[in-house]
Amino acid sequence: MSKITLKSPAKINIGLNIIRKRNDGYHDLETIFYPLLLNDILTFEKADETNLKSNSNEINSLQTNLISTAIEFLETIVDRKLNVKIYLEKNIPIGAGLGGGSSNAAVTLKALNQLFELNLTYDKLSEIALKLGSDVPFFLEPFPCFASSRGEIRKNIQLSLSQPILIINPGIHISTKWAFQNLELTSHKKSLIELCEHSSITIDDIKDYATNDFENIVFEKYPEIKSIKDKLDASVADFVSMTGTGSTVYGVFSNLQKARWVKEDFDRSYFTYINFPVNQGSIT
Repeated sequence: MSKITLKSPAKINIGLNIIRKRNDGYHDLETIFYPLLLNDILTFEKADETNLKSNSNEINSLQTNLISTAIEFLETIVDRKLNVKIYLEKNIPIGAGLGGGSSNAAVTLKALNQLFELNLTYDKLSEIALKLGSDVPFFLEPFPCFASSRGEIRKNIQLSLSQPILIINPGIHISTKWAFQNLELTSHKKSLIELCEHSSITIDDIKDYATNDFENIVFEKYPEIKSIKDKLDASVADFVSMTGTGSTVYGVFSNLQKARWVKEDFDRSYFTYINFPVNQGSIT
């Protein structure tokens, strides 16, 4: 094998509770990672030297990124150069709370393991992935899951949203480091663990349990994001939330037509996407 092309999916957080700050500087949290059909596409080809190009000028201008870091980590582990030409078709907004960079890193680990026949186990890849970021291991096998600790302890759950999910991103980059540094920890009336113990999870259950602890501080600094959520709340959406530390906000709708109607209000100003898994279709 000399060439491989893989999809690199986005995700949303359904609920994000920050429980406590740990002695190692990280935070214990609980969340539900839910993969989307929205994805980047990565093509890897063996080459004489490593090179990364993208349809995104922002990616092309970066001195370093999680893809190159993932390659460096792998090269250290296997003690050999893994020269590869990479093309990244970037469809997931950058710095949006959708996990695009983490997903790209995980896919890079998987692709190079196959391309160079490194024969690294899933556990070893997970170990490397965690060094790249707390949510990177999730993207090695992106199934709906409950995540705890830093996000690396995961348990797959039976959650399949057949409803369309409208994704709206205003193009505001939010520093995850800033968000955690400025977050005021609060107690939680309901744990997402309880939600995940339900034999089946409905939208009403999600509305009852799922909140995002970062919304208050993000909305205070970036009122435009709050305005997006307020508009979705005032629409016919069944559930609305910010994902991760932002800036993406999403709404779950009862049917595709309602999602399309609301999408039209945001199309002119923002990146929008409808995740509609019933027929594996999507609308951008």
